[in-house]
Amino acid sequence: MDYKDDILGTIGNTPLVKLNKLTANLPCLVLAKYETFNPGNSVKDRMALQMIEDAENEGLLQPGGTIIEATSGNTGMGLALAATVKGYRLICVISDKQSKEKVDILRAMGSEVHVCPSNVSPDDPESYYSTARRLAAEIDDAWYVNQYDNPSNSKAHYLSTGPEIWEQTDGKITHFVVGVGTGGTISGVGKFLKEKNPNIKIWGVDTYGSVFKKYHETGIFDENEIYPYVTEGIGEDILPKNVDFSLIDGFTKVTDQDAAVYTQKLAQEEAMFLGNSAGAAIKGVLQLENHFNKEDIVVVLFHDHGSRYVGKMFNEDWMKEQGFK
Repeated sequence: MDYKDDILGTIGNTPLVKLNKLTANLPCLVLAKYETFNPGNSVKDRMALQMIEDAENEGLLQPGGTIIEATSGNTGMGLALAATVKGYRLICVISDKQSKEKVDILRAMGSEVHVCPSNVSPDDPESYYSTARRLAAEIDDAWYVNQYDNPSNSKAHYLSTGPEIWEQTDGKITHFVVGVGTGGTISGVGKFLKEKNPNIKIWGVDTYGSVFKKYHETGIFDENEIYPYVTEGIGEDILPKNVDFSLIDGFTKVTDQDAAVYTQKLAQEEAMFLGNSAGAAIKGVLQLENHFNKEDIVVVLFHDHGSRYVGKMFNEDWMKEQGFK
């Protein structure tokens, strides 16, 4: 018989899917690394499990202990899967810009959720970063995951996502394009692919209101670049240690409106029901058109599932309220 011992055994080995209509005018083959096939419906399942298992091995997480993390929702879901299977308490700290669906899903999975304001600086006591650190200090036997600086984040993608993409493209991949948030995916996959072929180009998709693109190009952390934005799951107002800028060939920025509109287009034109960052990622690919030729094979990673954005990008009233329609 063919079965897994528990749900964690189904993480990884996600398919590559060709894009057709949205990329019809590009000269290259564009393939989506379709991460919603993970059991938590996002790429974050991979690193959530890796971080927990490494913490167990290092003695940082004790049996019956409490896991605490600041999350945009998807890492929290991955942690919830592992916490349930392994018997840990989970506290997720999330910002109020994230969709209601993400909060509801985390609570449905048994996680305790604290919602914090998003319009404060990272070091403000009420920010979701500060709140997670405070709770970890106050609660006995707590382990603060810190996905932004935890090296097990990028390690997960070096060990799994990168090798899968290399094998699935028979080593023919020429470009990898992905939205950047914590930096674990782009850095882990980028490190593996560059070791296999240093000519592979690694492109990050950033959003307006985030510091990544300017910092990569100038080495300047410009606080004037930071302002509130709608796009979920990518961009940062900090520089996570997991972002290895030396592996990244360039960034392209996508507007909130384009990210939202292309999230809808993926569903309506490619039958791909995906999250907000996927809309940003495919628009990023289209913006990079001049970097591709007919021999190229471009892999774009789609992070999460559209069910988490039904009240936002897939809601016409919300789209009109934002001025996106």
